[in-house]
Amino acid sequence: MTTGTPPPTVPKRSRARTLVPLGIAAWLVLEIWLLTVVAGASSGLLVLLLLIGGLLLGGYVIKRAGRRAFRNLTETVRQQQSGGAEPASAGTSGGGEGNALIMLAGLLLIIPGFVSDALGLLLLVAPVRKSVSRLFERSLDKRMRAAVPGGFGDAFQQARIHYPDGKVVQGEVVRDDAAAYPPRDDLGPRPPLTP
Repeated sequence: MTTGTPPPTVPKRSRARTLVPLGIAAWLVLEIWLLTVVAGASSGLLVLLLLIGGLLLGGYVIKRAGRRAFRNLTETVRQQQSGGAEPASAGTSGGGEGNALIMLAGLLLIIPGFVSDALGLLLLVAPVRKSVSRLFERSLDKRMRAAVPGGFGDAFQQARIHYPDGKVVQGEVVRDDAAAYPPRDDLGPRPPLTP
């Protein structure tokens, strides 16, 4: 028996949802392969010492960046409470710039593997960190320009109705508060809604 409705189609996966898991799997295979190659060329003890050294260095880098970020935050709050202008250390070397990338470098150093350690060490170099920061900034600026203007209120006006058979009906909530719902004078309880 046919009802005349087409069979439900499976939504197409985005490119990122397909490529990110494949990229992570390829990265893990590369890390394991490099660990075995280095362990075969030297010794397993040297690989273990390198991994422990990366763990300790990554922990130190994250701790130092976290302390710097907290110090900058408390200094900014203190300056704003006293009614002063911008903090003096914002333009000096090692100010608030790059703390997120330094923490990312520490995280990459903590993750066991030589590729992640190399990326973490690269992010610790100031010129590389500045170029990566500029790249992220340009990418974010490009996405913000492409975004439709409007607040988050528009995003929350979407409505979805899920039926038991799996169908989803998209809709948009349209409110005409002024005409349909005049302000009430009484603040008492409302009668229940009946179908």
